[in-house]
Amino acid sequence: MKLLLIEDAPRLRETLAKALARMGHAVDLADDGPTGNVMARASRYDAIVLDRMLPGVDGLALLHEWRADGIGTPVLLLTALDGVAEKVRGLGAGADDYLTKPFDLAELVARLEALVRRRYAQPDPVLSVGPLVIDTAAKTVRRNGLDIALTAREFSLLECLARRPGQVLSREQIEGRLYGELDGPLSNAVDSAVCSLRRKISPPGTLPVIRTRRGLGYVIDP
Repeated sequence: MKLLLIEDAPRLRETLAKALARMGHAVDLADDGPTGNVMARASRYDAIVLDRMLPGVDGLALLHEWRADGIGTPVLLLTALDGVAEKVRGLGAGADDYLTKPFDLAELVARLEALVRRRYAQPDPVLSVGPLVIDTAAKTVRRNGLDIALTAREFSLLECLARRPGQVLSREQIEGRLYGELDGPLSNAVDSAVCSLRRKISPPGTLPVIRTRRGLGYVIDP
């Protein structure tokens, strides 16, 4: 997933960003409302994690603006304010989900993944692409019943392609989905990642899953 995290508490922001990056997600950061607003409009994110109370522009005000302007990116609202009335306000402003601080990282990730599945009209966390069965919740991949061990980055790359079967993604598009400001890629990072992933999911003697469209990019042929 490519995520935008808008949170003004430095410790929470950095902790979440590093944890999500270790899981293979691309994370961009903003520490106030105006900065987050610019970033949300400038890039395409799978989901936005938005703090309720921000300096500059309040989180609910941002939500109202985005929805009024047709920005439909799924938003998970974080807040220290509990109570039914506050949740109703957040959801009424356009939030897709709501999480009260303090929270568990595993729950945050599970909620984000559910939002992204709904966004791509794939409510089932299991994707089947040719001989591959990809469980996006359990982070497992199997080919013809055999488990395949992937790194977090390789899994994110495979999921990125598998959610768009038949769609050619350029190196720039893949780079934009996999890397955030915390881990800017090297010039050949995408090609290297694809090469490594191919070796694991298409061993010798098997049909390839990922194809190269010369001059265009990469595609999973459904």
